Amino acid sequence: MAIIECREVCKSFAEKVALDHVSLEIPEGGIFGLLGPNGAGKTTLIRIINRITIPNGGEVLFRGAPITQADVEKIGYMPEERGLYRKMKVGDQAMYLAQLKGMSASAAQNALKEWFIRFGIQDWWGKKVEELSKGMAQKLQFITTVVHKPSLMILDEPFSGFDPVNAELVRKEILRLKDEGATIILSTHNMESVEELCDNIALINKSKLVITGGVDEIRREYGNNNIEIEYTDADGRHSEVVSRDKAGNDVLQKYIDRGVTVNSYKELMPRMNDIFIKLVTGGEASENESA
Repeated sequence: MAIIECREVCKSFAEKVALDHVSLEIPEGGIFGLLGPNGAGKTTLIRIINRITIPNGGEVLFRGAPITQADVEKIGYMPEERGLYRKMKVGDQAMYLAQLKGMSASAAQNALKEWFIRFGIQDWWGKKVEELSKGMAQKLQFITTVVHKPSLMILDEPFSGFDPVNAELVRKEILRLKDEGATIILSTHNMESVEELCDNIALINKSKLVITGGVDEIRREYGNNNIEIEYTDADGRHSEVVSRDKAGNDVLQKYIDRGVTVNSYKELMPRMNDIFIKLVTGGEASENESA
């Protein structure tokens, strides 16, 4: 069942069309990548899902019914433009935001203390937000987005501002939340994160939905049907890339008939970065492929 279903969603700002009859389904459970270049309409769609912006047409369903404000309270939203009260103490800020999401003071404090320890910022509870580095403020924003265990989390560019160590920490937490049953919408320009984390994606370009589906299915669809074969013969170990179309379906048999030992056989698929560029620009993807 879809946790979110967008049906023919339209939004315009004066003469600017932000979303043009966008329809997509976000399955419950798993990580859904919302992709597109700057200005494509991603943030507008996210704001419509959160009922911050009202569409000109179409509708958004939450678990099969028109989304309500009560449903929005079950959503954790981390916007790209971070919003923290700089003069507040870190702990007070976190408690305030957690209680806004319906947590009791005691439950909020216990959960926040655990998250602060997990993210290594427990010593900053009594300091002011303005004293935090960009990365530490980002950690605080992430914690306050997920602390109330929402069934749906929307993370807009969650890795921006992080060094590689902290980016990896957040990736692991996102995967842990997924394993615990959360649905996560990940809006990002980082295609490596898409390949690593996302089960399904939707690509929006120039206000229109371009493609949606499973990541592996899309990579296979836009692939060149190439395979890589590693084999050993009398001269040693070798690796060759061949087109399945040209070699036919009995590729392995042809190598075996040559008297070589086939060590590995894998399909090569284009990277999401190349597919993104191809679909957005209309040009050809590069020849770079990965298993």
